Amino acid sequence: MTLSTRRSDAFLNLKRRQIFEPYICVNIALTVVLLFVFFYSALFSPEKDNYPVVCIHERLTGEPCASCGLSHAFSLILQGRISEAYRWNNNAMRVFIFFAAQLIMRIVFSVFYLRHPETVRQLIVYDIVVSSTIFLIAFMPFIKWILRFL
Repeated sequence: MTLSTRRSDAFLNLKRRQIFEPYICVNIALTVVLLFVFFYSALFSPEKDNYPVVCIHERLTGEPCASCGLSHAFSLILQGRISEAYRWNNNAMRVFIFFAAQLIMRIVFSVFYLRHPETVRQLIVYDIVVSSTIFLIAFMPFIKWILRFL
C-alpha cells in the first residue's frame, strides 16, 4: 500500500467518523423534518382542503388558535399566492421564512462543520444564537398567544 493510498484511506475514515458526529446527525434529522414540512405543504391543496392534520384546539373549543391556517398558508406561499396566505394566517410568512432559513442553515452549517473541524465550538455557538434569535422573532405571536392563558 502506498503512502498516498494510506493518506486517502485515513482521510475517508476521518470523514466517515465526522458524518456520525451528533451535530451532523441532528442536522440531518432536522433537514429531513423540514423537507417533510415543505413536501406536506406542496402535496396538499388549499382548494381541496384535504389536509390530514386538523387543529385539535379548534375541534375541542370551536375557537381558532394562533396556528390555525398555517398548513393552508404554507401551501399558498409555495404557490406564490402570498396575499392569500396572509388571509389564512397573518404569521405564516414569518414561520415559513424561519423554516426555510433553518433548512439552509442545517445544510450550510453541516458542510462548514465537515470542512472546518477546527471551528466546531464557534460554529455551534453561532448556530444556537442565530437559531434562537430567529425562532423568537418567528414564533413570538404564538408564544404570546400561549402565555395569555397563564
